[in-house]
Amino acid sequence: MKLAIVILNWNGQQLLETHLPSVVNFADGHTIYVIDNASTDTSVSYIETQFPSVNCIKLEHNSGYAGGYNEGLKQIDTDVYCLLNSDIEVTENWLNPIIDTFKTEVNTVIIQPKILDYHHKNKFEYAGAGGGFIDQLGYPYCRGRIFESLEEDKGQYNDQKEIFWASGACLFIRAKTFKDLGGFDSKFFAHMEEIDLCWRAQNKGLTVAYVGTSTVYHVGAASLKSSDPKKTFLNFRNSLYTLVKNTDKSLVLVVLLRLILDGIVGLRFLLQAKPKHMIAIIKAHGSFYKALPYLLQFRHLHSIRKSHHQIPSIVWSYFVRNKKYFNKL
Repeated sequence: MKLAIVILNWNGQQLLETHLPSVVNFADGHTIYVIDNASTDTSVSYIETQFPSVNCIKLEHNSGYAGGYNEGLKQIDTDVYCLLNSDIEVTENWLNPIIDTFKTEVNTVIIQPKILDYHHKNKFEYAGAGGGFIDQLGYPYCRGRIFESLEEDKGQYNDQKEIFWASGACLFIRAKTFKDLGGFDSKFFAHMEEIDLCWRAQNKGLTVAYVGTSTVYHVGAASLKSSDPKKTFLNFRNSLYTLVKNTDKSLVLVVLLRLILDGIVGLRFLLQAKPKHMIAIIKAHGSFYKALPYLLQFRHLHSIRKSHHQIPSIVWSYFVRNKKYFNKL
């Protein structure tokens, strides 16, 4: 099976200096590509001089995570893409369990490994952890991470399991599936586009899986810090995009409840003296309303939708019922 390891880069030379060596060391003969999203630093020249075996695909514009991968992957011929963040450290034998799963499970089209915290390697990392799920209102959570509560890795998720979404920090996908789905939705720009992609795959009867015998370490928030209101904007807007495009529930009711809860979160930000984040949520809702015609058209053209939630509300479970860990839900 032919696999391509593909790293999207934008002004990330420092991250490449730190993490690209581990990728090269443990590539097991598979080809490595860096898609450069019109960087203005010296990333490209660094790759070309220090890692001549790494193929560099240079884009003319920064199209974000979604658009960058959509454009760059057109130039790569392979069976499986490994979409890898530039702030990921990989480990020995991280690829074999993934490849074996693709070979034996023909309906599995997207896979995520175990994702641990680069700075605290005994803990799960925020973006993906032990595999992703969402609740009825489209709020994401993971095995090993619910909101800000992170579990220690004690081998509890060393399994192989069907999940709802795989993290874009390290996402393996069959090239044919990526093309058949039309790639990422470029309107997302960045954040949560992988959840939309995984949901669309499942709406076609395909499987998303977690393979816990493969491990990587993620720095996290390398492009946008959690304190950045832009990240708040993208997360709240894109979550609404995903929900409207894909939910099998009553659209009006689900979106109304979601908007109300978003408003409560905005008030919480205000009480925490974070008014910029409250404003980001307001802007996210405004952008969502502008995109509604496109989202509703997509929904109309794609009528088969998978029931997506295991619990009604992760917000209620976490903040009201004080359920901080996945096995307590």
